[in-house]
Amino acid sequence: MAKILVLDDEPSMRTVLEIGLARAGYGVESEEDPEKAIERIRTGHFDLVISDLKMPTMSGIEVLRHSRRDAPETQFIFITAYASSDSAIEATKLGAFDYITKPFDIEELKTLVATALQSRDVRRKVKLKEQQGDRMLIGVSPPMLKIYKLVGSLSSSSSTILITGESGTGKELIARAVHDASERKEMPFVSINCGAFPETLLESELFGYMKGSFTGANKDKKGLFESAEGGTLFLDEVGEMSLAMQVKLLRVLQEKKIRPVGGTDEIPIDVRLIAATNRDLQEQIRRGEFREDLYYRIAVIPIHIPPLRERPEDLRELLNHFLSRYTQATGKRIGRVSAEAMKALEVYHWPGNVRELENVIERAVALETTDTIQVERLPNFSEVSKKTASAAAVDSFPPEGMDLEEYLRSKETQLILAALKQSDGNQAQAARLLNLSYRSLRHRIETLGIQKRGDPGESPR
Repeated sequence: MAKILVLDDEPSMRTVLEIGLARAGYGVESEEDPEKAIERIRTGHFDLVISDLKMPTMSGIEVLRHSRRDAPETQFIFITAYASSDSAIEATKLGAFDYITKPFDIEELKTLVATALQSRDVRRKVKLKEQQGDRMLIGVSPPMLKIYKLVGSLSSSSSTILITGESGTGKELIARAVHDASERKEMPFVSINCGAFPETLLESELFGYMKGSFTGANKDKKGLFESAEGGTLFLDEVGEMSLAMQVKLLRVLQEKKIRPVGGTDEIPIDVRLIAATNRDLQEQIRRGEFREDLYYRIAVIPIHIPPLRERPEDLRELLNHFLSRYTQATGKRIGRVSAEAMKALEVYHWPGNVRELENVIERAVALETTDTIQVERLPNFSEVSKKTASAAAVDSFPPEGMDLEEYLRSKETQLILAALKQSDGNQAQAARLLNLSYRSLRHRIETLGIQKRGDPGESPR
């Protein structure tokens, strides 16, 4: 039974909420004094606090601030008379789950409470997986809180999901969180990177194959759709999939059946599909590279993960998380980051997002010899920061303006040429330098006409 504390200076409001929430099966306690509420939250292990935003002696925001240190997992829902009030928005930024405006229907509040508690369960489950050695969802920024809320609300849904975001933002973590919060959580979670396989091999990986269907097929093999039966199949980098494979995937989503390579019989499947990509599928549709009908099949519920540079509130929490992980792993006693190093981390653009941050902290911990991460221990960071500062230094435009598309094409061409030069024309290695798949790099080279101009990389090794 979830435990809820109602905080309001109006006795009638406390009574209404106590009765309504108790009837919904929750354990409900109430308090009128904010200072006493802070102490009760600290010691009472409440799952959720429903608080008035404005009270005579202390605001609900102050209660939230005090409670964040001692009860970080306790969710907060605020009651306010003004939907657009600055304080309600501030409360959300500080980590409140949501707010509801007066007058409100008790059923509306019950729905909000259920969603908040589901979101809390998602974070607890993911935290448990972290303790077991898996990765963890970290973030307190408004965009991440919205994602937690959405994940919690999907617990009873089996709709297909499309997760978008730059490389390194944690798309697979979100997919796993959706699975762990769903009714399929006891069944398999199976993942595959579509950009890592050529078309023929991807087909046999997804759908399986029959003995004798091709050279080397010495026995029947079950595909990933069958392996994920009853659970979730995660297709990472779905934008790398060829048009021919897109047709086959669309048919599976429509018919709920697969046909192994070399087989004649169709096999019914019950699998929840979650796809992810760092590419702009709408742009690919316009270029004829991605099927529009497949897009609408996989994007029933879209989830976008903003890049790390757009959610600076998460940087310190992520940093502390990785610092704790790698100091424990190495046995070092490094308790903080110097002010200079912190400033360098805060102004950096983070093109590799959370994955890059983790890599930077792991290296810094390995190199640090004191109890504080120094800026000198951030390998190559000063050079990268200078490049980032230089790239971001444009603060004015010529009177006649500029062609943004042409400028971006020029910069992209320069970067690809530099990567090809550094890798001595090896396109696979250049793709790794640019954090792209080999197929994506080939597409960009062809689109930009680099080969036609006789630039490096015309023949991959």
